[in-house]
Amino acid sequence: MISNIIRYVLEAYVVIIFARIILSYFPTTPGSALSRVAQLLNKLTEPVLAPLRRILPPIGVGGVGLDLSPLIVLIVIQVVLIPLFAR
Repeated sequence: MISNIIRYVLEAYVVIIFARIILSYFPTTPGSALSRVAQLLNKLTEPVLAPLRRILPPIGVGGVGLDLSPLIVLIVIQVVLIPLFAR
């Protein structure tokens, strides 16, 4: 029961992180619907991603900073989900 709830919450958080990653590739106009969605996703993910970013800052690749914190969070979530799916 509890493991199912944890599994569903973690799976939803994976979707939220992926949505944030995808939306980061699109320009947003302040006040637009897309901008509001991006702000909501940032509010939901930033408490988890920001501490990781302090430990592992974005890596410079071709003049652009590549943020690896979402990837690390996704890997950790998958490691936690593996035993929950094994049941």
